[in-house]
Amino acid sequence: MAGGLLNVSWVLSLLCVLQMVETVSGARAPSAGAHISSQFPAAGVSQTSVVDCREVCGLNASDRCAFVRTNPDCRSDGGYLDYLEGIFCHFPARLLPLAITLYAFWLLYLFLILGVTAAKFFCPNLSAISTTLKLSHNVAGVTFLAFGNGAPDIFSALVAFSDPRTAGLAFGALFGAGVLVTTVVAGGIAILRPFTAASRPFLRDIIFYMAAVLLIFTALYCGRVTLAWALGYLGFYAFYVVTVVLCTWIYQRQRRRSLVCSMPATPEILSDSEEERMSSNTNSYDYGEEYRPLLLYPETTAQILVQALNPLDYRKWRTKPMYWRVLKVFKLPVEFLLLLTVPVMDPDKEDRNWKRPLNCLHLVISPLFLTLTLQSGAWASRRSCQVEAVERTSSISRPSADGVYEIGGLFPVWAVVVIAGTALAAVTFFATSNSEPPRFHWLFAFLGFLTSALWINAAATEVVNILRSLGVVFRLSNTVLGLTLLAWGNSIGDVFSDFTLARQGYPRMAFSACFGGIIFNMLVGVGLGCLLQISRSHVEVKLEPDGLLVWILAGTLGLSLVCSLVLVPLQCFQLSRVYGCCLLLLYLTFLVVALLTEFGVIHLKTV
Repeated sequence: MAGGLLNVSWVLSLLCVLQMVETVSGARAPSAGAHISSQFPAAGVSQTSVVDCREVCGLNASDRCAFVRTNPDCRSDGGYLDYLEGIFCHFPARLLPLAITLYAFWLLYLFLILGVTAAKFFCPNLSAISTTLKLSHNVAGVTFLAFGNGAPDIFSALVAFSDPRTAGLAFGALFGAGVLVTTVVAGGIAILRPFTAASRPFLRDIIFYMAAVLLIFTALYCGRVTLAWALGYLGFYAFYVVTVVLCTWIYQRQRRRSLVCSMPATPEILSDSEEERMSSNTNSYDYGEEYRPLLLYPETTAQILVQALNPLDYRKWRTKPMYWRVLKVFKLPVEFLLLLTVPVMDPDKEDRNWKRPLNCLHLVISPLFLTLTLQSGAWASRRSCQVEAVERTSSISRPSADGVYEIGGLFPVWAVVVIAGTALAAVTFFATSNSEPPRFHWLFAFLGFLTSALWINAAATEVVNILRSLGVVFRLSNTVLGLTLLAWGNSIGDVFSDFTLARQGYPRMAFSACFGGIIFNMLVGVGLGCLLQISRSHVEVKLEPDGLLVWILAGTLGLSLVCSLVLVPLQCFQLSRVYGCCLLLLYLTFLVVALLTEFGVIHLKTV
């Protein structure tokens, strides 16, 4: 996490310097913004003109607020905060660096919210759902658990694809995370612990990933994604899931035959089920250890509630280093709110994490949180797009003037949810006990899944909006923001977890995770994001890549995959430190070329 914060801080510092240089050069020569300012006087900005929002920095300080408020390109279609209006309307021009600094800290905190929600609430509930449905390790690993690990990337892509202006942010993040994982993470694993890769899983995953990149590259070349293409992406991932299950079944069958014939199994190849079982034993989050009661005698209902809502383990606090304590202080408010709103079921514990008073409270708070969050998001989107939803809404559920949906125009929906939840909680409280979970406890895993998914979606929406605002201030393309800040923030957890696995002696497992997860993020992120956008607008998704930068990004990702596909088999699947250093050098070269191309230092001409 510390490395990710340093990366984000370094990039923001570089952008501030470049912005100062651009401001000085703009003072010496007439800028394009001078012409625009004459078209948008302070007294009244034309509401019908659609100008690139990045031109706001070229206007006079007194004209920027009116420009941001009236230009349709500066509006956000979702989210809860208007970051551009906050920068240019609520902060004086001389305090712009302060506003950017505050936004940077808020961005880091949003990444922290994404990480905490996914690790401690979203993934455990997904694991409980897969256990309840009795899915095999392979199917769960490439479906529910892959969704859990890639939740920040998936939700960021869904939010970005909802607006054509931020579609480049999604491609930049997905391609950027792919380049980061296949070069920095894979190379770092080889440097930390040289090893022999499992041949068949490696070839299978890298070939599927290359095919996925080719499909996305084709969509970018065509400039659009139709319904057939979106369904094709999802179908291709389903084919990948079937292939994983089939390969595992074939391998296990061959292994059983070899054992019958007294032939030793190949020691360097682990089956997918073994790898996932080892991964679950190594990577599983010990949720119960942090919230285990300190007292051994039977606790009262009030004591159970207090212990369940306490996100701090005082014994662990005394033994942890200072940096962990500082980070924990920032996590405490988020973890408390998540504990209050998101139920967590743990099938590995004897009581399955059954907390009777808290779970009964969840029956009221979680549906209320879902209702209010969905209404707030829908109202914000409706208001920003200026859609006349009132006329198209039936009298059964009609939004009021403040965005609260009402039944028949009289009774708010949230009040119905509270009454129903309270009645259900009362029945559950008196029909269950503190010591034994009820038979329907597995339903709390689905409730926790929905609530945590909404938390992640809300945080991802704010991340996309604030990154777009920073792009407007620094005049950066969405692709650069996606391949740097968004990709680093969403991938920092994978980087640390994979490096930890490698140091603990499981480099093959960590290396396999580099390719398995990003296949899901690439295909489902683009396919599901475009499918939802097509279902809402009933038209195909138009893709407007930011110049040649997207092609450089996709080409670098393809080059890294081709290099791995050729070099790894030539080395007999022996991954050495030299190979890892080459991958790191490839990423640094790509990053330098991408940034220099963005700032116009390197001019690439199209043919």
